[in-house]
Amino acid sequence: MLKVDVLDMQGKKVKDIELQESVFGVEVNDILVHTALVNYLANQRQGTQSTKTRAEVRGGGRKPWRQKGTGRARQGSIRAPQWIKGGIALGPKPRSYKYAIPKKMRQQAIRSVLTSKVQEGNLIVVDKIDLKEIKTKEMVNVLNNLKVVKALIVLEEKNLNVQASSRNIENIKTTLVNTINIFDLLKYDSLVVTEEAVKKIEEVYA
Repeated sequence: MLKVDVLDMQGKKVKDIELQESVFGVEVNDILVHTALVNYLANQRQGTQSTKTRAEVRGGGRKPWRQKGTGRARQGSIRAPQWIKGGIALGPKPRSYKYAIPKKMRQQAIRSVLTSKVQEGNLIVVDKIDLKEIKTKEMVNVLNNLKVVKALIVLEEKNLNVQASSRNIENIKTTLVNTINIFDLLKYDSLVVTEEAVKKIEEVYA
């Protein structure tokens, strides 16, 4: 079993915790992580970009000049793609970029990233994070005690005081166990997890 220190909000060690190797000690699969990341980013795309075809732009209802005898190239409409203010040929239209990958692949990719955090010493387990009021300064002090600069904080359940206090801190984001995603895990250097959140992660990904 893997063992890591459990710290309090002052950054002092209070005990050890054993991590399940089936979640935090798997073989890291970089290809799978990349696949899951590309899938996540594709699913975040809105796909609202659009251009007008020659049928949709305004004007161009009549033939600009007769077919023969002018010496100029034949034209059927002044809104054909080669004209200024003409329609766009083969331009983008609204579409969905979403596609699915197997759930097991997505979960294994997250296990790989969690394992990397442990191996690199960037997984910080805290016994609890609890603030009496919404106070950004207090949250900054907690993060300074934990010696983290760019971190994803994973909570076991909603905590308005912690989430609101972290909202305006640069390079800090809070999330819940059931909303963990591959992008955030890779984006933030450190992963700060409460002890209860660790147990829930192991329940979901074991």
